[in-house]
Amino acid sequence: MSDYPERFNLASWLLDPNLAARPGKVAVKSDAGELTYAEVGDLAARVQSLLARLGHQHEQRVLLILPDGPEFVAAWLGTVRAGGLFAMVNPRLTAEEYGYYLDYSRAPVAFVHSDAWSAFATAARSARFLRAAVVVGPGAAAAVESRGGYAALDWAAALPAEAPAKAPFDSHRDDLCGWLFTSGTSGKPKAALHYHGDFAFNIDCYAKGVLQLRESDVTMAVSKLFFGYATGTNLMFPFAVGATTALFAEPSKPEAVLAHAQRHAPTLLAAVPTTLSGILELDPARVAAAFRSLRLVLSAGEALPPQLSIEFKKRFGVDILDGIGSAEMFHIYISNFPGDVVAGSLGRVVPGYRACIVGADGREVADGEVGTLQVSGPSAAMGYFQDAAKSRATFKGDTCVSGDLFRRDGDGRFWYEGRADDLLKVAGIWVAPREVEEALLGHPAVRECCVVGVEDERGLVQPLAWVALHAGHEAAPALAGVLIDHAKGRLSHWKAPRRVEFLPELPRNDRGKIARAELKQLARARAAPRRAGAP
Repeated sequence: MSDYPERFNLASWLLDPNLAARPGKVAVKSDAGELTYAEVGDLAARVQSLLARLGHQHEQRVLLILPDGPEFVAAWLGTVRAGGLFAMVNPRLTAEEYGYYLDYSRAPVAFVHSDAWSAFATAARSARFLRAAVVVGPGAAAAVESRGGYAALDWAAALPAEAPAKAPFDSHRDDLCGWLFTSGTSGKPKAALHYHGDFAFNIDCYAKGVLQLRESDVTMAVSKLFFGYATGTNLMFPFAVGATTALFAEPSKPEAVLAHAQRHAPTLLAAVPTTLSGILELDPARVAAAFRSLRLVLSAGEALPPQLSIEFKKRFGVDILDGIGSAEMFHIYISNFPGDVVAGSLGRVVPGYRACIVGADGREVADGEVGTLQVSGPSAAMGYFQDAAKSRATFKGDTCVSGDLFRRDGDGRFWYEGRADDLLKVAGIWVAPREVEEALLGHPAVRECCVVGVEDERGLVQPLAWVALHAGHEAAPALAGVLIDHAKGRLSHWKAPRRVEFLPELPRNDRGKIARAELKQLARARAAPRRAGAP
């Protein structure tokens, strides 16, 4: 972190150069219109003043429960400018889930969209630490009138009444800045704790270094801003270079992504494989017109099938840069590079980071061998909130010990082999679900799939494949048999799934990843009658 001054506020680092050099440039495009950098800076400074009036202190959390839009940007920047810690939550959760985040974060202030207010207000009745909620969006005034034992304000009325704070909080580069929640694949989501300097380091190495982001870029993301992948690619990254972010609040179905791309002409799209696959099913001429300005597509969050990458490049002439990042490291640390893409590979280490693959004995394995990935770099989190044991097991100085299985080839490219905790032991031999999934995805009927282990009537683990089909293919026992034979033709026969079950869509968590734990539970539920001898 020596390249950053000791006194360092991330929001000031992102905003101030733009306020000096390009105050009139459009910073944010959304359904609500456009905001210039000067207008965003003014809103962020008013949020800072509002937080002070509400009694918020530096280093306290601020819960952001907002859809993608200018209010999210202003509230996020204002929180950081005030020396607070952002904690971002999906605005489409249940009261029980909001209750968990309120209690876990101890946030005294929350910014909540009116669409989430009913669930939030139910949870807030028993919130021990909440002192104020600022309601955003239609119906905010009515929501304020129905408040509980805390102050409630209407954003539209409260913010204009605040005088903009003149200066940001005097943060240290190693002050805590924000929480990034893990995906919660096991148990409740936990917060990885990050300093101001963590975010700046990855921005410099990945956004400016690998992506070569520039002022003329327009970024757009499939994932929403509450997810660190999008907070980086569609808020921090464009602001760091004086570019423009395009935001939309509605779910990122392929048709919606295409409509907003047609409107905003993004040059960089941060996506996930499921959405890219859906886009390939749309009219190619419409997609080409919407992506007329596109120069790069990013993919993360789940495995990118090689054929999808190849087909997208063939049709639209744009590289998909597959990569891997994590809440623990903030953002992407291994990536394909522009002009240097190998389909199926996650690419090379982002300059500034270090990565190695270790075996069960803790020693680095040879190229071509599978082991657990360890990645090192100054953006590593300091640990997890309220989980010392997990923190000690995961973080070794600036090294993060992941649960991801990788191999590295002789050219220094990394290849994902799955999660260590997802491995299945079939017939006494370890099987990586990722390998089976790739084989199934090679069949033209398969749109997406997830392989999990389920015990048969003898108590032995067998691979079961959950499959969602492309349009035009009908779920039927005959097709299940075809897919099993397809896998056997590409894998050792014992790796092939014993059963194939069809779903219209695979469930996903609030970060957009396939909910593997949910599918494991469903597999166990369906297997129970079989083990009991039911037909």
